[in-house]
Order: sequence, then C-alpha cells, then structure tokens
Amino acid sequence: MARLPKEPLRLLTPEEHAELERLRRSHAEPAAQVARAKSLLAVAAGQRYTEAARMAGRRSGDAVAQLVARFNREGLAALKPGHGGGQPKRYTRAEHERIPREVRRTPDRDADRTGTWSLATLQRALRQASDGLPAVSTYTIWCVLHAAGLRWQKDRSWCETGTAIRKRKGGTVMVRDPDAEAKKT
Repeated sequence: MARLPKEPLRLLTPEEHAELERLRRSHAEPAAQVARAKSLLAVAAGQRYTEAARMAGRRSGDAVAQLVARFNREGLAALKPGHGGGQPKRYTRAEHERIPREVRRTPDRDADRTGTWSLATLQRALRQASDGLPAVSTYTIWCVLHAAGLRWQKDRSWCETGTAIRKRKGGTVMVRDPDAEAKKT
C-alpha cells in the first residue's frame, strides 16, 4: 500500500493551471521546465509521485515530492532551475556594474599609477576604492568585461565589441560595426 505524501500539492489556481498546460505542450521551453510542468499536472490529476515522475520521463518520485513542496512554497517560480551547484555567486548586479564603470573611467596616472587599464591595474583600483570590491580576482574582472561586451585591444585598451578606433587624416575616429549584435550571437 502506498503511503500518503508528507506535503500534498495545494489546489492550483486557474492561472497556474493554464501556465502549466502551456508549458506542458511547449516545444520552445527548456526540457526540464516541461518535465516539471508535466509532473505537477499529473500530481494535480491525482497520480502518485512515482507515476507522475514516469509520465514526465523521470525516474524518481522523491524528486517530484521535492518539486511539489517547492511549488507549494514558491508557486510557478519553482519550475525555473535554481543554482546548479558550484561556488555561490559572490557579487551582486550592482557590483558587476561597478567593473565596466571603472574601465570607462580614464585612469589617473598619479593615483592609479597607470596610463591604460590592464587586468592587474583594474584589480588594484577596484580593491583600493572605498566602494570597490576588496577580494575581486582578475578572472572575475575579465568575465564581467566580456559579458558587458568589452574586449582587450592591441593598444592595451578595452573597447566595446563592434567598435574600433581608426586613424584618419582628420584625426582618430570611432567606427561602429552595424552588424555587431548579430555577430555576437
């Protein structure tokens, strides 16, 4: 005889049921979200956790039980994957925005001891700033700058992807590639 679940699925609102049905039929959404929606709908229809897992193409009824408990607490947000392991995220969005802002600032030769930014000089400036990041690594700086669309150039400067500084008769000009966004993807 099957035992009763510790935390049964709460009643679904009509909006939640409609969204779960939409996800269940979707071919564009991630497969994990589709499987979670299928298993929740199966549990809502009265299936046991192991049967719901099998109907969603999964093996573990315990995973369905954990999903049901999370759905009861969080609602539809439980369908989105959480942090997948590894080190926890150390910096917030505001701290991530601080790094490109520092790169766009022209370095002060006396205070920063450099005329152009490198990863090491950026790291030193960010660590010493009052609103800075005291333990930031050069790898983190590099990753954030690449995510912001900035690349290291031959002339030891950071430049936005899709832009280039060209020498012309009238002086230097910044040239923008109109297809830069399409080329990034």
